[in-house]
Amino acid sequence: MASGARNGGLGSRTTAKMDRQQGSTATPKAPAGKPRLSAAGGGAYRRTSSGPLPAAGAGGRNSSESGVSSRVRVAVRLRPRNAEEQAADADFADCVELQPELKRLKLRKNNWESDTFEFDEVLTEFSSQKRVYEVVAKPVVESVLEGYNGTVMAYGQTGTGKTFTLGRLGDEDTAARGIMVRAMEDILADITPETDTVSLSYLQLYMEMIQDLLDPVNDNIAIVEDPRTGDVSLPGATVVEVRDQKSFMDLLRIGEAHRVAANTKLNTESSRSHAILMVNVRRAVKGRSEMNVSMSAENGHSSSMMDSLRPPIVRKSKLVVVDLAGSERIDKSGSEGHTLEEAKSINLSLSSLGKCINALAESSAHVPVRDSKLTRLLKDSFGGTARTSLVVTIGPSPRHRGETTSTIMFGQRAMKVQNMVKLKEEFDYKSLCRRLDIELDKLIAENERQRKYFDDEIERITAEAQYRVAEAEKECKISLENEKMKYHQEYLDSIRILEEKWKVHQQSPKKQIKEPESTSNGDVQDLLQNEKMLRQSAEDESNDLKNQLSHWKKMEATATAEVVRLRRMLDTEASQKDKLEEEIAVLKSQLMQLSLDADETRMSLDTGDGPGKIFPGLDSLMSHSRNSQPREQSNGPKAPVAKLFEQGIYYLFALLESEEPDVRVHAVKVVANLAAEEANQEKIVEAGGLTSLLMLLRSSEDETIRRVAAGAIANLAMNETNQDLIMAQGGVTLLSMTASDAEDPQTLRMVAGAIANLCGNDKLQARLRGEGGIKALLGMVKCGHPDVLAQIARGIANFAKCESRAATQGNKVGRSLLVDDGALPWIVKNANNEAAPIRRHIELALCHLAQHEVNAKDIVSEGALWELVRISRDCSREDIRMLAYRTLTSSPTLQSEMRRLRIEC
Repeated sequence: MASGARNGGLGSRTTAKMDRQQGSTATPKAPAGKPRLSAAGGGAYRRTSSGPLPAAGAGGRNSSESGVSSRVRVAVRLRPRNAEEQAADADFADCVELQPELKRLKLRKNNWESDTFEFDEVLTEFSSQKRVYEVVAKPVVESVLEGYNGTVMAYGQTGTGKTFTLGRLGDEDTAARGIMVRAMEDILADITPETDTVSLSYLQLYMEMIQDLLDPVNDNIAIVEDPRTGDVSLPGATVVEVRDQKSFMDLLRIGEAHRVAANTKLNTESSRSHAILMVNVRRAVKGRSEMNVSMSAENGHSSSMMDSLRPPIVRKSKLVVVDLAGSERIDKSGSEGHTLEEAKSINLSLSSLGKCINALAESSAHVPVRDSKLTRLLKDSFGGTARTSLVVTIGPSPRHRGETTSTIMFGQRAMKVQNMVKLKEEFDYKSLCRRLDIELDKLIAENERQRKYFDDEIERITAEAQYRVAEAEKECKISLENEKMKYHQEYLDSIRILEEKWKVHQQSPKKQIKEPESTSNGDVQDLLQNEKMLRQSAEDESNDLKNQLSHWKKMEATATAEVVRLRRMLDTEASQKDKLEEEIAVLKSQLMQLSLDADETRMSLDTGDGPGKIFPGLDSLMSHSRNSQPREQSNGPKAPVAKLFEQGIYYLFALLESEEPDVRVHAVKVVANLAAEEANQEKIVEAGGLTSLLMLLRSSEDETIRRVAAGAIANLAMNETNQDLIMAQGGVTLLSMTASDAEDPQTLRMVAGAIANLCGNDKLQARLRGEGGIKALLGMVKCGHPDVLAQIARGIANFAKCESRAATQGNKVGRSLLVDDGALPWIVKNANNEAAPIRRHIELALCHLAQHEVNAKDIVSEGALWELVRISRDCSREDIRMLAYRTLTSSPTLQSEMRRLRIEC
């Protein structure tokens, strides 16, 4: 055996003949990027009915809760004769005749007779690689880009060109590129690098061991299957993120170098393993957020908080390209030794795949999907949720007519398989967290900018006031000094004039002085009077200046008070900012928690964990709302989260009546999640939430809405006050109608859980039975699902316990209503059920029924006495065992029957 790299199953001459009608094309280049390692995932498997599939790119959008039927498309491709066949079969005609225009193929039995087969496409030996890609794989690739899973697979005898069709790299001739290379070119050309991601895993199934072609050391990868959903995954496989075509080609070359091949008589490079290329595409859905915002604005309930908390939606799809190893006959291939063991393993896995295809084509109740790892990996491709396209390759040689016939019949059976194609959309909580981080940084930066502006404004006003006060003081001092100097100078001038006059008067003769004495005295008096007036004027001016100075000082004091007031306002704003930052930090932590619990929330919506908290997705956010309210009532206005809860609940109930199915589904899920918290139930009921949920049960035909609504009612039914309201509004009748119409086990489990909670109310026994509650529980037994049976058993145990409690309290009680409605045979049949929850509730119900002497004869006639004896001896719970013992020893009728049968308790 030889292992190594190869690019196809055909020789060089074959390649030239198959592609001589195709022109060359160039590989588009994209910016280089680094591969990134992570973990791989798997798909789901489901049998579905037939129906039309919308064409790819038609613009239709299906939610993850519904799907459309799509048949597996099959194309047949004929390989041209190789050099050996041209020499050996030169005198013989080809065993097949193709009619591509009619999409038919004739398989010659002899020179006179032939069988005709029809396929979706018939590709001659002259069909180019581009033509093969466009009719076989391109519709599947377009579906993958729209959010659907897709599979392209090649099947056929060894040496007929499967690897050439799928995995040819086209290094020498770009026209020879296979489906893998061309599909990745279309995917990388269509995505948006900023918002979309593409990652891949490259594996081979060799000797029933899954090996990683990108990491050869990882040579035995385990298949992990979800026991609840049936999804298969490969957590140990290498996942590499691809950014451009060059890195993808490098990864393909690495994988091809590690794939196992050998030289046989039928093919010099025969694949000894099944190659599987898994391409995961993650795309952001554009336009949905804008639609939600416009709808909120039309309803008058738009809110910036709601807009900021609305996560973006992403679609996840997967393209699986499977290059199966060729089937071969040992006598023709000449395999021996280890090559013989490889051939046995290949034929065994292909045989298992054929059995699964036959079972699906014939709508068999059992599909042997676990017979081989290959069939487990392809669960989603045949009968699952993927859009599948199969190309079967055949050769023209009449020597291999048997293998050609087997390949054609495989393709014919595959065309009868129906898949249920579905979209997978999810909320991108990580992107929401990143967006909120950016918004938070913007708010913090804006707050800091406004605070700095506020501080600068206060400093400017303070500096301006201080400058004005200083200027006023300076002007007052200068003016006062000038006036003082002016009056002082005038005073000195007056004194000097008086002294000069006095001296002149002393020097003149006395006679001359005596004559003008009266005149001189009068002049002096005038001067003195003028001096007094000037002094008075100076004093008045000085008083005016003092008053102005006092006025400026008062203005300074006022400015200082204003500065103090502004500083207090600044401190208040800083305190409010700290509170806001604390509130934003809490919101951020809650949203981070939502991101971590996104998968658990989705799975809880589908399955649930019991009759109590069925929807725990938003518990942390609502818990924050409740914890915030006492502090808000004492410290000021309510926080944004509390307002969101009080105002948003009416908005949610309005969304329950939306015409958009997706909106109603998401709204009822949120209401159910809120109803899981006891603190929210009173507000939900007061706001009309219970009435809205019951209306959904009455009017909605959507299975998901009815399932989630029933789960929310089950949560509300845990409160005794709500139980009375449910009964008053005809809730039991609606639940009974839902149970009779539903087929989904999870919906029946929610309905049974709601009725079981109502069965625990002593006051509602007669009304519950009269409105068909017990009949509805017993009617759901035909489902047979363990979770549904557990809820039925719990409801019967609650009902029997209430009847027993009424009898022990001295109330006059007749024959059990459970016995009247025919529940006792089912109780006896399931008293020793393998499931512990079912068995525990049934044992408890049987003990409570037997406590009432009126039911003793029915207990004996239905054979329940033996079960009571077994419970009293073998029950694992001591309290139930002791209850059974006390019941047997206290009942005269049961004691008499035990003596008759010689049973010792």
